[in-house]
Amino acid sequence: MNDSSVSSFSDPRLAKLDGFRVEIDGACKRADIVLDRPPLNVIEMDERDQLRLVFEALDEDARVRVIVLRAAGEHFSSGGNIAGFLQASPEHVSKLAWNIAAPARCGKPVIAANRGYCFGVGFEISLACDFRIASDTCLYSLPEQRLGQIPGSGGSARLQKIIGITRTKDIVMRSKRIAAKQAYEWGIATDCVADDKLEAVTDALVEELRTFSPLAQRTAKALLNATENTDLQAAIELEGHCYSRLRQSDDFREGVEAFHAKRKPKFRGT
Repeated sequence: MNDSSVSSFSDPRLAKLDGFRVEIDGACKRADIVLDRPPLNVIEMDERDQLRLVFEALDEDARVRVIVLRAAGEHFSSGGNIAGFLQASPEHVSKLAWNIAAPARCGKPVIAANRGYCFGVGFEISLACDFRIASDTCLYSLPEQRLGQIPGSGGSARLQKIIGITRTKDIVMRSKRIAAKQAYEWGIATDCVADDKLEAVTDALVEELRTFSPLAQRTAKALLNATENTDLQAAIELEGHCYSRLRQSDDFREGVEAFHAKRKPKFRGT
């Protein structure tokens, strides 16, 4: 993996990244956002702003097809800096959910590779990703009740959409920890793998996603996000419009021609 210089970001606010680094591998069309504040990768307030800006920058970066959010060490993140909540202004705190939703707004596929503690905002930003690959060492938790607080960056809302109100109440109201296997069985994690296979499985998913049309993938992600809260009739109607638009794309023509020629398609994203 080639370490991308932070100077490649035009935004001066990203001149020095706080608690994480970005690696871009142009050959693999992959970007890794690596939480790197050992030993627990605590996420600071200012770091949340930077993470949002980095996701927005990578979304516009032509070198990147797939983004991986991972962490150095044995824990993804134990959560946020608790003292930072008391120091931050109400205006700043009100933006937390918007920042942490950056992976969901990003038009490109985003994979979270989780191991060890994945608590609080670490869990919330993982829930905003499209895929969560969980090591068998992973523990998910929203522990805010222990602080006299509730999740504030979309955690309870996203979790309820995935597993329903009963299980979400059990996790949120009891600050309950959920092991990787159970998270997979409940649909929180996309996959649960042995800890020493986490990187390999993540790499394989990146390579698989790269084989598809980037235009079709962006469309699918946007469609699924947009229709999550709509009724069936509206979702089907919007799906039809998206399908019709892709029907005119170069990638669709290439896909059809490659299918009939029994060769691998060469998608260009147009």
